[in-house]
Order: sequence, then C-alpha cells, then structure tokens
Amino acid sequence: MTSYLTHLECTYCGAKHDADRPIRTCPKCGKVLYARYDLETASLVLKREHLAGRPANMWRYAEVMPVRSPENVVTLGEGFTPLMKVERLGRKFGFGNLYIKDEGVNPTGSFKARGLSAAVSRAKELGLTRLTMPSAGNAAGAMSAYCAAAGMVANVFMPRDAPEANQVECRAYGANLTLVDGFITDAGKLSAVAAAEHGLFDVSTLREPYRAEGKKTMGYEIAEQMAWSLPDVIVYPTGGGTGIVGIWKAFDEMEQMGWLPRGVKRPRMICVQAEGCAPLVAAFIAGKEHAETVVRPHTIASGLRVPAAIGDYLVLRVVRESGGTALTVTDDEMIAAVREMADLSGVFAAPEGGATLAGLKKLSEQGLVQSDERIVLLNTGSALKYMDVLGPAFGA
Repeated sequence: MTSYLTHLECTYCGAKHDADRPIRTCPKCGKVLYARYDLETASLVLKREHLAGRPANMWRYAEVMPVRSPENVVTLGEGFTPLMKVERLGRKFGFGNLYIKDEGVNPTGSFKARGLSAAVSRAKELGLTRLTMPSAGNAAGAMSAYCAAAGMVANVFMPRDAPEANQVECRAYGANLTLVDGFITDAGKLSAVAAAEHGLFDVSTLREPYRAEGKKTMGYEIAEQMAWSLPDVIVYPTGGGTGIVGIWKAFDEMEQMGWLPRGVKRPRMICVQAEGCAPLVAAFIAGKEHAETVVRPHTIASGLRVPAAIGDYLVLRVVRESGGTALTVTDDEMIAAVREMADLSGVFAAPEGGATLAGLKKLSEQGLVQSDERIVLLNTGSALKYMDVLGPAFGA
C-alpha cells in the first residue's frame, strides 16, 4: 500500500510543484493546488478486487492518497461510511432510488474527519508539528482530534457563534481556541497572521493541497458501494466546496485507472447553499467563473456560512461540466427536512444534510430530476453537533 504521489499541480495556471516540501497554494498565481499521482502505475498495482480485504476506512485507497509512509498515517477510522437506500423517504417524495451517504458517523461526527486526517497525516510526514486553521465548527473539531492523536499542536480560530459542541470538543482535544467576533473570513485573517508570526502551517479549506484528498474518498466509496457504477445525481451542501470538487477529482482518477469506463456518464452535481449565504449560486446564475463575497452571511448551518471560497472556480466548473445546477434553500426548509429525514430514514442529519433534501424537493418541483433516477444526498454531519440550534426548533 504505497502512495504513487508524484507532484502538485495548480488547478488554475497548470504550474507543477514539488510535493515533498510544505506548500499551500500555487506560488505563481495563488490558486488551489491538487495532488497528482502516477495513476498508470497505480492501476497496475491496485485493482478494484484488491479492496475487498482492506480495512473499511478511507486509507483503503492508499495508492492514491498523499502519505508515502504508512507510519505517518493519523487515523481514527474515518471513511467508508454507509450509503443507504432510504425507501420510505423516497416514496414520500416520489423517488424509487434515493440514497443517503451518511458522513455523520465519521469520527468527530462529520465529513471533516476525512480532510483533516489526510492533511494532518501529510503535515506530520513533512515534519510540521504546529497547525492553524479558521473554521465554522466541524473542521476545527476534526483538526483538534487528529492533532491530539498525532501529538501535534492545533490552533483554531472560530466565529464566536459557532456551535457550542465544536467549541467544547476543541478544548477537550487540547487545541488553542480563539473565538472571533465576525465570520469565518475574519477568523481566516487572524489564522493567517498567527501563521506568519509564530511559524504555524495554515490548513484552511483548499489553501493547502491535502484536505481535498481526504474528501475525494467519498467519490471512491460511492462508486465502490454502487458496484462500480455511478448515481445519476449527487446533491451536495456547499460551503467551501472541498467535497464537491474532491468527489469529481475521484471520478477523474478512477476513469484514468480503468476502474470506471472511459467516458462514463457522471452524476449531475447539485450545489446547495443557504439563502442567507449563496455566493456560488449567484455566480452560477450569472455565468461567472468567480463568486463575489457575501457581506453579511447568515444561516443556522455553520458549514454553509462561508462568504467567499478560494476554490469557487473549481466548484462552478464541476457543476457546469456535470450538467448540474446550483440553488438555495432557507433555514426553515433545512429544519423541516432534518425532521423528515430523521422520521423517514433514521438519519439525524445536520442542517447542511437537511439542505440536500430541501434542495431535492425544489429540483423535483422544477422537473430537473426524474423519479427513477439514482440520487445520492450527502449528509455531511450529525445533528447531535447542532443541539443548541435544533433543540429549540424541535421543542427541546
């Protein structure tokens, strides 16, 4: 299980960079870097059938993961989350093939465990011991947990109104937590200052190359769990966008390795954002490549309260290439959908997960999805992390 990582490549200007030194964004243009692999050799060594005997976590795809030495992998068992056909929920809304990919069962209760396991592991391998990041909540908890497991120092900058559960877990894991008056963009500025002043390595969303590598494993898993086929539609709650671009990257890699047929029909990728913070939706509708910053973002879904994303052009590219779309839902619609998902599927989704069902209902009303299509809703986290928000809504 050896990584076939070869280099880093800029997703904007195409410049190639050394993967074996600490690097965040492209030194030439400042845009997002992707990890690249010798997929031809990897495909000769790793066959789909080899996965059957491997651990049921995201590191089962080690050849296309960025950590060269297994001893540097920092894992809490993240990944290989269930992909469940939810028949009762599907029947209510007229869908015969509706699935939920439940990321809420990951360590620390969200899909952020994937990205931070990959980022912390690679940082450890590169000799970095002190990390920093801004976070709306779940990413901070995940980084704190993985740094604790690795014996590394975690520094977290979080908006003061982030969910209480996230604040508590950061402190429990021993992170240095700074609460910020403002939004995640304000937290990001303070994290960057701390990185420069104290020699910390900043692992902000898509501002380093390896969190996306953890997130891409959702795409590998969806294909494997669907017997090496792909759904027709993936509905994704989008804040910074690492997940949606990571899944698309996984489809690219699997096609190059022959795990999926050349030219396979890929899912239409649906970007769902909160009505009170929807920069990517606005850019999609306007036909733009980049999104404008939302001045006063507001939504109960902390993971969707991202007023600006460095990877905006990547998300918009994926949505358009896939033939998908971007749309908004209200906080009330999210909460109603959380209740419906719980009642009819047994999945107690975070508000972000509820946004996917609320978005699907709008897609159905607009005739943009068909009743017989295979549709995957990505629930990115557990509702148990949001009791301070959802409790009052549910009469607690």
